[in-house]
Amino acid sequence: MAGPHCCSNPPTLDPSYGVGSVEEFGGISSYVTGDPRSKLAVLLVSDAFGYEAPNLRKLADKAAAAGFFVVVPDFLHGDPYVHDNPNKPVQVWIKEHDTDKAFEEAKPVIGTLKSKGVSAIGAAGFCWGAKVTIELAKSGFIQAAVLLHPSFVTLDDIKDVKVPISVLGAEIDPLSPPELLKQFEEILAAKSQVDFFVKIFPKVAHGWTMRYKIEDEEAVKKAEEAHQDMLEWFSKHVK
Repeated sequence: MAGPHCCSNPPTLDPSYGVGSVEEFGGISSYVTGDPRSKLAVLLVSDAFGYEAPNLRKLADKAAAAGFFVVVPDFLHGDPYVHDNPNKPVQVWIKEHDTDKAFEEAKPVIGTLKSKGVSAIGAAGFCWGAKVTIELAKSGFIQAAVLLHPSFVTLDDIKDVKVPISVLGAEIDPLSPPELLKQFEEILAAKSQVDFFVKIFPKVAHGWTMRYKIEDEEAVKKAEEAHQDMLEWFSKHVK
C-alpha cells in the first residue's frame, strides 16, 4: 500500500543541484558523481520524488567522496510524484510507475557500469526505490543492498535475497512497521549464507532519510546516521 506517509515533506526539486552531472547512462537520464575510474559503484534508487531531490543528490555526492562512482537514474522518466496534484493522487501515480519496469531498466545501467570496468556494485533504495533494489538483491545483479524505509517489500522478497542486505527502518512507519522489519530479521537470521543488518531508528517516521528539513538539526542528525550506516555497509561488502 501507499499513503500520505510516502509523500509527506516533499522536497523542492533542483535539477542543477550537486557536484556531479546529468548524463545518459545505460539508456536513462542519470545523475552521476564520483571518479568514473573507480572499480566500485553505488546505484541509488529514489523515492517517488525522483532523482532531482537535493537531499538524494547530496547523499550521492557523499558516497562519491567515500570512493564510489555513483549513479542515480531517473527511473521515473521526468514524472516524479507531485504532492498537490489533485489529478494524480498517489495511488494513481503508483500504478503508472511500475517497480518491475524500473528493475528491468536497471539492468542496462548495471551493464554499462560493468563495461566501464566496475567490479562491484551496491544498490540502495528509498521507499518506492527499495522494491527495485530488493529485486536486484534477489537476482544477484549487485554485490550488496540497502533498503531505507522500504515500501512494498514482502517476506517472500526477503526469503529470496542472495546478497548482503541492510534494512534501515523507522519506528513510526505504517508501510514497513517495526513488526514487519523484525520478521525480515528472523528470515535473514535463518539464511546463514547471507550477511544482514536490520536497524529500527527510534522517534523517526517513514521517509526520514530523505525528506528531512535541513534547518532541523535533530532531523539532519538522524538522517545522517542512516546515511553513515549505508556507507559502512557498502564499504564492507562492495570491494
